[in-house]
Amino acid sequence: MKGKGSDRAPVRADRRVVSPSARRSRLRRLRLPGIVAVCWCALGIALAATDQMGRYDLGTELSVLVGFAQGAAVVLALWQPGAAWALSLAGEVVAAVSARPALVGHPLPGPSWPWTTAQVLAHAMVFFLLALRVRARASVAALAATALTTWVIQGAVGGATYTSTGVTAVAIFAAVVLVGAAFRGLGEARTQLVEQETITAEERARRTLLEERSRIARELHDVVAHHMSVISIQAQVAPLLVENPSEELRENLAGIRQNALEALTELRRVLGVLRSENPEDPYGLGASGAGAAPDTPQPTLDRLDALLENTRAAGLDVAAAVTGEAPAYPPGVQLSAYRIVQEALSNALRHAPGSHVRVSVTHDVRGLYLEVVNSRPRAPVRPSPGAGHGLLGMRERAAMLGGHVTAHPTLHGGFAVLAYLPTEGAATRLGDLAELGTPDGLELTFPGDGDDGHDSSRRDAPDDPDDPDDPGGSGRPEGRGAPTPTREGDR
Repeated sequence: MKGKGSDRAPVRADRRVVSPSARRSRLRRLRLPGIVAVCWCALGIALAATDQMGRYDLGTELSVLVGFAQGAAVVLALWQPGAAWALSLAGEVVAAVSARPALVGHPLPGPSWPWTTAQVLAHAMVFFLLALRVRARASVAALAATALTTWVIQGAVGGATYTSTGVTAVAIFAAVVLVGAAFRGLGEARTQLVEQETITAEERARRTLLEERSRIARELHDVVAHHMSVISIQAQVAPLLVENPSEELRENLAGIRQNALEALTELRRVLGVLRSENPEDPYGLGASGAGAAPDTPQPTLDRLDALLENTRAAGLDVAAAVTGEAPAYPPGVQLSAYRIVQEALSNALRHAPGSHVRVSVTHDVRGLYLEVVNSRPRAPVRPSPGAGHGLLGMRERAAMLGGHVTAHPTLHGGFAVLAYLPTEGAATRLGDLAELGTPDGLELTFPGDGDDGHDSSRRDAPDDPDDPDDPGGSGRPEGRGAPTPTREGDR
């Protein structure tokens, strides 16, 4: 049985959570082929630049030094693009200045100067990596410095016989910077989009939580308002039940009644803060368009039989079992218990059509235990029109009373919802819970932790999922352990 706990797809039990270190390791593995490719390109550029420097008559040592400086700049740009740009530009200046004497008297056409083809390719790769890593303003500044340096060498210093490459090189660098800046902007836009989607999802989850709490508060308003009204009426009637009441007693009872009425008024004002979006219902107490508080009282455990009959009439096979004698539960506990069972049955109708459902209610001195288990669906599951936060409402109702709700799939394709509500509607100490355990006779469902979905440590064979006497089809062992918790998004 799937619930309205989340609009996301169900999460498999064997899904692993990827840690940040594992994610970084995966990114490093993905970047390794790119680093290797850049290194090979850098080696080719270094060899080509060394060969082209031979036309400048620089000598073997200087040619190798300048050529491999260009290749090293390409590799360095992967981590330090600013330093790589400076190294590449410095290598070009050294090569151009050192080659100037060789241009005098050189036969036509002269060699490419001040930029060789290998140098243009190396500096373009450095510019691309620089534009990807730094802001566009820094990339444009580096481009302007390169253009100024080229103009000084070629225009101010000049040479004798050469083929000019300054304008072409600067134009190529400008195009590369433009492309790199565009890719950087695209990456930043994607990052901002992911961040915005994350913020939107968090806001949506927060709004869902607030809406569910507001709905619970509106329901509890009837319970609290009833008690305050009873206090007011009793304080008004009490003087009539006493023969010759004193003036002091009359004043005290009148003060109690006045305080009860003021508290009721303030309660309605507090509910106004949680008002619905319906402008005709400013206190958020009525149904949409009703404009007034509902006349029907809030349901209690006495109405569970009617709820089960309505569910059977909707086409679901429901079996109920009640264990123990019900104590005098507070109205809030009864309302929460009814809503939890109602929501679980609604989820079974919506997500497990044709299944068998078992509802178990166990009364204990410590609290109320609820178990709603359904078998696998027997009919095609249609898309759910629900709001997507049924489990959230169950959890909030139980947490408000100091209890808890656990929901998880069963071994045979069904779903189980387990709830515990303290008798007095107050939180129980953890030590007391561990000491008391689960009462005898309460059956719990454990999802399998083996590869085949079965627990190898179980002694009893699983029940037949097609057995109508076992609507949950869970093959659960009897015991005192606590159910295995699952995340709300799994439902």
